[in-house]
Amino acid sequence: MATTEGFKDYYAVLGVDKTASQDQIKKAYRKLARKLHPDLNPDDKTAEEKFKELNEANEVLSDEEKRRKYDRYGQYWKQVKEGGATEGYPGTAADSGESEFGDYSGFDDFINELLHRYARGDRQGQRVYRYNTASGAPDVESDFDPGYRSVYHSYAPHPDTEAAFVLSMAEAFNGVMKELQLEGEEPFKVRIPAGAKPGSRIRIKGKGRKNPMTGERGDLYLNIDIAPHPFFKFDEDLNLTAEINLPPDEAVLGTELNVPTPDGAVKLKVPAGIDSGRTLRLRQKGWKNSKGERTDLLVKIKIVTPDAQDLSAIERSSYETIRANRTFNPHADLESITL
Repeated sequence: MATTEGFKDYYAVLGVDKTASQDQIKKAYRKLARKLHPDLNPDDKTAEEKFKELNEANEVLSDEEKRRKYDRYGQYWKQVKEGGATEGYPGTAADSGESEFGDYSGFDDFINELLHRYARGDRQGQRVYRYNTASGAPDVESDFDPGYRSVYHSYAPHPDTEAAFVLSMAEAFNGVMKELQLEGEEPFKVRIPAGAKPGSRIRIKGKGRKNPMTGERGDLYLNIDIAPHPFFKFDEDLNLTAEINLPPDEAVLGTELNVPTPDGAVKLKVPAGIDSGRTLRLRQKGWKNSKGERTDLLVKIKIVTPDAQDLSAIERSSYETIRANRTFNPHADLESITL
């Protein structure tokens, strides 16, 4: 991440250009949040720190007003407080009116710019400013300067909030009630419906950031991801996939197995002579979709052999007997291969 004397390049953190749209910023955040979320990277302090930086970058760049300040004032953007209060700036001398910012005639001009006041011109030696507000109301006039009317233009920063949220596969499949707490806010409960899928978004109305001017809240969007499972995985069509090991004798002779599914084990008949890598389908034993229907569970067969050192005497004798009496030649295709 690019930094200069403590300044964080939020665009570099998200991996986007400074001209990136809000949609591009959201997509970059969701992608990295799924990759760096602490629940997906247990005991990885580096990933945890990057996740914190990622959330910080998204908090600023997804808010149009904060992003505007950040783009304009760089490392000094945080010095502007809600309600217009400011703190001292490194390298400035408020008592002398001097400033390190060459674009301003004095410190007062610099403060006016920080407070989003833009000069409209001078009238009898008095400067009149134009303001941006977050009231969301229609444009109104103000008698800020006697004899001269300036115009307020409404500007509403987007108060919606994005948050990465990781569920276990059981929670996602069955649905779950979770207690959430945003920084500095009271905890609240949210119900995650059954069948949540990786990459889905859940909107929680009125639980986002508070608009500092109106006090109204935006919405909270939970970007759902599902923690890895040791047996089940997803394919592109939201089917569940799994891999099952078979010894050579079961592959040759066939067998019947109890295969786990999200809601209990079922019988799976493995046909005789099955090849390694073949997939068997258990219909409607996969994930839930938005209509409450089930996708399929796809079981991939992997033929595994025992370690030769672990064979018993009778097992070794049996394999030697099979080799000596085998009628099937698995290497026949090698005889016809030439350059």
